[in-house]
Amino acid sequence: MTKPLMMLSLVLLFAAPVTTIADDAPEVPQTTVEGLVLVPKVEGLAYVWAEPGVDLSQYKRVNLVPPSVAFKKNWQRNYNRNATDLANRIKGSDIKRIQKGMSELFVDVFTKELEAGGYTLTTDDAEDVLVVKADILDLDINAPDIQSSSMNATAVTSAGSMSLIMELFDSETNDLLAKAMDHTADQESMILQWQTGAANRQEARLLMEPWAKALVAALDHARSTTQTK
Repeated sequence: MTKPLMMLSLVLLFAAPVTTIADDAPEVPQTTVEGLVLVPKVEGLAYVWAEPGVDLSQYKRVNLVPPSVAFKKNWQRNYNRNATDLANRIKGSDIKRIQKGMSELFVDVFTKELEAGGYTLTTDDAEDVLVVKADILDLDINAPDIQSSSMNATAVTSAGSMSLIMELFDSETNDLLAKAMDHTADQESMILQWQTGAANRQEARLLMEPWAKALVAALDHARSTTQTK
């Protein structure tokens, strides 16, 4: 499935758009049931909807909620079907460990970008606190780090891919201010490359960084726009 079609399916499933989409003419919904409106292209994110007239300039601190992580449908079953031996099969413990690691990596990437931008991380509820909630979906790892006695390095042309749904809330009112969606993938290489657990984490970090930078850029833009008025 192409990126636009894949993202459209996410929109239909999670954004619950108000507008009706014809089967023969798929398009990105202009409005969501929460009243958010599609905004122009935002670098680092495929689609962004925001509350009309939303002002993010008041937010100086961020409550970053660890994201949930879900694998691509049938990922474990399909991977195990092609496993050469039992030691290389994905177990439930592997799934949970990878999900936990991806969630922690997401928090680490966003924390570093936010703190570098001058924003403080907090769990407080206050008028200057923005709550960021995210879900990582369709996680597809071509060479997962499996806890086994065999060598965990596999030759692949790409580390994998994943999708993001990110929502921004006011911490005091719980008002949904904006929603973003994106799909990202490690660029395909013309040659096989050895992929290890450490390499997977590095590739995942590189894929997540544009999402974090987009959030910081949005907050910076809101602050600079207010200061120039």
